[in-house]
Amino acid sequence: MIYFAQVAANQNDLVVKEAEKAGALQIKATAAGVQFSGSLEVGYRFTMTTRIASRVLLAICYDDDIDDADRLYESCLGIPWEEYIGVGDTFQVTQTVQACNWLKNSHFAALRLKDAIVDRLKSVNDGQRPDVDVEAPDMTFHLHIRGNRVIVYQDFSGEGLYRRGYRSGEVDAVLKEHLASAVLMRSEWYKSVLDGSPAVLMDPFCGLGTIPIEAALIAADIAPGLARKTPYAFEKLRNFDGEAYNRVLDELSDRAEAARGRTIRIYAGDVRPMNVERSKAAALKAGVYDYITFQTKDFTKYTQDDVPSGEGCIVTDPPYGVRMNDVDCQKLYGAIGERLQELFKGWHVSILCADSRLLSNIPMKPQRTNTLYNGALTCQLAHYRVYTDEEKQAMADRARARREERMATPLSEGAQMAYNRLVKNLGELKKEMEAEGVTCYRIYDADMPEYSAAIDMYEGRFINLAEYAPPATIDPEDARRRLEELVLATERATGIDYDDIYVKRRSQQKGNEQYRKLAGTDRFYVAHENGVAFLVNFADYLDTGIFLDHRPIRKFIQENAEGKRFLNLFCYTATASLNAVKGGAVSTTSVDASATYLDWAMQNFRLNGWSTDIGNFFYRSDAIQFLWDTFDRYDLIFCDPPTFSNSKGRDNFDVQRDHSRLIDAAMMHLEKDGMMIFSCNFRRFRLDDYISDKYSVQDISEKTIGRDFERDAKIHKCYIIRHKYRISSEKKRVVKLRSTDEKEDR
Repeated sequence: MIYFAQVAANQNDLVVKEAEKAGALQIKATAAGVQFSGSLEVGYRFTMTTRIASRVLLAICYDDDIDDADRLYESCLGIPWEEYIGVGDTFQVTQTVQACNWLKNSHFAALRLKDAIVDRLKSVNDGQRPDVDVEAPDMTFHLHIRGNRVIVYQDFSGEGLYRRGYRSGEVDAVLKEHLASAVLMRSEWYKSVLDGSPAVLMDPFCGLGTIPIEAALIAADIAPGLARKTPYAFEKLRNFDGEAYNRVLDELSDRAEAARGRTIRIYAGDVRPMNVERSKAAALKAGVYDYITFQTKDFTKYTQDDVPSGEGCIVTDPPYGVRMNDVDCQKLYGAIGERLQELFKGWHVSILCADSRLLSNIPMKPQRTNTLYNGALTCQLAHYRVYTDEEKQAMADRARARREERMATPLSEGAQMAYNRLVKNLGELKKEMEAEGVTCYRIYDADMPEYSAAIDMYEGRFINLAEYAPPATIDPEDARRRLEELVLATERATGIDYDDIYVKRRSQQKGNEQYRKLAGTDRFYVAHENGVAFLVNFADYLDTGIFLDHRPIRKFIQENAEGKRFLNLFCYTATASLNAVKGGAVSTTSVDASATYLDWAMQNFRLNGWSTDIGNFFYRSDAIQFLWDTFDRYDLIFCDPPTFSNSKGRDNFDVQRDHSRLIDAAMMHLEKDGMMIFSCNFRRFRLDDYISDKYSVQDISEKTIGRDFERDAKIHKCYIIRHKYRISSEKKRVVKLRSTDEKEDR
């Protein structure tokens, strides 16, 4: 028999181990699940013991040479359907279709399979045929098509395997049972289960009790099949082997009986009494009530009396933004971090969160993370170790020893030169930046050609070092050595620890590479500028979330925003919009094509306690398309387009070629006495004479270059653009000039 277990993304490895334990052979993980072979007994054992798979299918046949719907029908007609379904049975057909250019409608493929089943059975049963029932069929057949390969499966498991049977009524649980099991199996707690001595487990945000109940079932070795109330689909199949099924049942019962001697200590808590009562009812129905201690209490108010003796594990799914106010969530996660560090020293902690940025409020660094999916929500499972005071001291001692060793080691000649330049730059900049209240600024920008990098300091705590990609003529080993020398020189000159210096390589970006995620730490920090706070990320993206060279422009926006309606095109993380709000803008509109950056932008607004619903608007859109599709007018517009972009779904954008069209479209939305600020970072940029003739243009580039960027005065160009006017001396009124070309365009 060939089986296929459907599995959620990033959980295949867990199901592979389950298949091995069930005695399966020829196990192969695929994008959508795990395929394996085995007897009917193996199929029964896997289906009844898997805690992660959502469905099990049994392959009936496959054909690698299907290239049209008629051949699909002919192939399926040759299947001996009378061996799988009787005329008195009802059935339905489901389908998945991938990379198939010969089929325009996936439902049509399912229809052809249905026709083949019916026609075959009519031919062997004197015209009698089974009926189709999509609500409660006796049999379900699944058609899988990928390219020219077709596989026909029969549903082996039936109702979703995550339905364990201990839920009362139709409860729409936020956390499905199979995801809770995956979370537990990824945690440190599961290692203790495999050792036969389950550690203490706590879930202080138990909700409806899914995690503690699944943990109790795992620790007590109670297979999901022992608690399932709904029959499996395989019990209705014509090849059902009752003796093999009973052998598996006896085997699973014996395993559960053998585990009764285990000491299982699980603690579940929630702030809502109703959740605790429903959790108790579910635990009682699952047969694990005696393993779980329940309490109703707010975790942020836990004391030492609420912590079980010894060291253990917390595995939990706290509330996140979908379920409660985002500001409250940030405070909650900060409080979670405080409770963990104060009360749970020596414990392991696994936290599942659908908004990974909330994890940045926990003042601990995850040892590792997993990406899981809760329905359509992408979740981050972060694993922490809450170190004891002794462990913290030992780590601090080791870090101090490493630092002292680095500091005692003489710098190379080149590194010493870089150190001297950094000390000189800091001496010239630091007092001036502090006097202006600037906490994020550039301290080095390829001042020495052989050490080609830009170095930015954030809050006096972090360094973002962006190495300019060396030319192909440079020996890679020499480039690596010089980069390390520059990092060591930076640590010594700034006093910022080596581990807080984040290094990236900056090269010309193509296509969507400029938006590509470099890592998956999802670790954000708070920085400040001009009286506003914003989130920065040093590891995951090439840029940190703010363009430091635009600091004077943002300050100018803040100084000119009072009472204005502000539009921010290509808004990135909306730091300019933050300054507009700080300056008293009556409304802000932020537009960007990236969902990631818009989400980041809204997080920035929430960080400052500002609404993302009333008065501040965020649009995911191509900027030019937005300008043509909307009619709102603004008093102040900031436009900072990329040098080049070829985002999917629209024409390529080249700032030199297309800036006139962009500016024209933006000026249609600018009030007659309004001001547009246009900026770009293309070093050879030249403003089109058409714009200079049509509008009043003032080049303010020099005034918008901060003291820390004077070494690279061409880093950006910046212009103030206004509508032109002439004054009629006869009528003493203002008349907007319109060119003949403009009238024709309109």
